[in-house]
Amino acid sequence: MEQELAFEAMNKPEVCEFIRQIGVLPAIRVSSAEDAHFAADAVISGGIPMVEITMTVPGAIEVVSHLVRIHKDMVVGAGTVLDTETAKRCLDAGACFLTAPGLDPAIMEFAAKENITILPGALTPTEVIMAWKAGADFVKVFPCSEMGEERYIKRLKTSLPQVPLIAAGGVTQSTAAHFIFAGAVALGVGEGLIPPQAVRFKEGSWIRELASRFLNFVRQARAEMQA
Repeated sequence: MEQELAFEAMNKPEVCEFIRQIGVLPAIRVSSAEDAHFAADAVISGGIPMVEITMTVPGAIEVVSHLVRIHKDMVVGAGTVLDTETAKRCLDAGACFLTAPGLDPAIMEFAAKENITILPGALTPTEVIMAWKAGADFVKVFPCSEMGEERYIKRLKTSLPQVPLIAAGGVTQSTAAHFIFAGAVALGVGEGLIPPQAVRFKEGSWIRELASRFLNFVRQARAEMQA
């Protein structure tokens, strides 16, 4: 996909559209900054120019800053953001979007004030509605694998068609396309795309192959739905 925008200059609508277009949001949750850099390099070389660095990674904010400086062709976000101070530091480091496993009103207010893309986590219909009304750009249904997988996404979309849902938490190769068919606008993928063993043994080709596969799952599912 051609992308002529300078990613570091993307505004909020452009970031939201980019997330929709790519449809795969890799969540990097590893045990060191070195591993995070390795995983990010493998993901982008596999065709996905977007990553979420979770705040559980040691030195996560420095990783975000480094990736923003080095990879001008990558959209970098911050994940597992649990407080406004961390959110501010991530924004200062250059993060283009923020995600969290749950809904924190203070973080939502911060994101609105700073005009940055926000993807709060939610699980129940009540939580999804609350997140959407609080100003979420996308609602990350997490962990969707614990709630009936794609069937749950489909039921949520039936009642809440206006809410853009991202399926996250347990998305695998075998379920990826099903989540898109069910109505998810994108997939949040962690170990299914970045296996711990691939990181441990620095198997970059393994991650690159998985990145290509997940992109194809999304593209093919969308194409079938349009047809």
